[in-house]
Amino acid sequence: MAKEETIELLVPENEENNNLGKKAKKKKNQKKKKSKKKKRVIGLSSVLGFFAIILFLLYGPWAGFRNLWITTAMTTMNHQYLATMLYSDETIQEVLRKNAIIEPAGKTNTSLIKFTKYKKSTVYKNKYEEQILDRNEKDLYKVIDIQGKSYKGFLVAIYDPSRISIATSKYLGKRGEAITTVAKDNNAIIAMNAGGFYDPDWNSNGALPHGTVISNGKVVSDYDDASMGGGFIGFTKENKLVLGKFSKSEALKMGMRDAVEFGPFLIINGKSAFVKGNGGWGIAPRTAIGQRKDGIALFLVINGRLATSIGADMGDLTEIMENYGAVNAANLDGGSSTELVINNKIINTPVAGGKNGLRDMATFWIVK
Repeated sequence: MAKEETIELLVPENEENNNLGKKAKKKKNQKKKKSKKKKRVIGLSSVLGFFAIILFLLYGPWAGFRNLWITTAMTTMNHQYLATMLYSDETIQEVLRKNAIIEPAGKTNTSLIKFTKYKKSTVYKNKYEEQILDRNEKDLYKVIDIQGKSYKGFLVAIYDPSRISIATSKYLGKRGEAITTVAKDNNAIIAMNAGGFYDPDWNSNGALPHGTVISNGKVVSDYDDASMGGGFIGFTKENKLVLGKFSKSEALKMGMRDAVEFGPFLIINGKSAFVKGNGGWGIAPRTAIGQRKDGIALFLVINGRLATSIGADMGDLTEIMENYGAVNAANLDGGSSTELVINNKIINTPVAGGKNGLRDMATFWIVK
């Protein structure tokens, strides 16, 4: 039987179908090119739009952002170039003239502070007084949430100011320490940053406090810095907060037991500072200290540089201290130094970076 042969028929490709495939592929490539081009145009438009917004904010008719930018930069001391590289000296000086704080004159009259023991009451002058005075008799302190249009923070009412003192890094002059370390070493239930310190490029180790530091009635540091303004902020042996621009010998003579030098002063003898615009310090994280006529001390920290809390200006600080009855109050070092610890727990949201956002600093207010 003859072997059956298998014949393979070759079918030629359909030329029309082949042309259609090429056209589809070409069309697909054209779509891809158009899509890429569109994305590039959108990306470029977004970048140009972003820069247009920035230019409008920096140089447009609305002065708010420009004032904020210049005042914030010029008060950093180490980052003034952020303003000087964008604006003329004339523009900067004009903004600073329109945004400034005029401190109340004079020295603290300690006779205005009379320590008061309150009986349990349900009648208060206002909600702020109620927040301060509505407490258990044995409470050493009370934390009050603070909130404004651009900020959130905490006010700590301290009912026994004799427990307040200045603590310093134990390596003073060599390096600073974290607030949590200082609080633990001093058995402090509350710790808050105090004065400023030599900090070129915001990158120092917190070794050298600005101005004079008095702890337990003795001068523990006296770093003279011509760029540092402000004055003495401290408690006397009678546990009264005193603010004033005087020498260290005068401070010791008047019985200052714990103090730093900083500012500006917000309230003296019940008279508030006059704040023009944002006060010339911009908006940032803030720290402040005050005392009421009844002797109750106030620690204030405001979060800043956050989506939920941009920060506060000098007017905000003054208003908060007024609301809560401070007869004397002063601004302390703020920005990335603003930190509050209670019972070894970080209460606010520091923005210094690093572990828990903390930075090494030189001086602290503590409550034992």
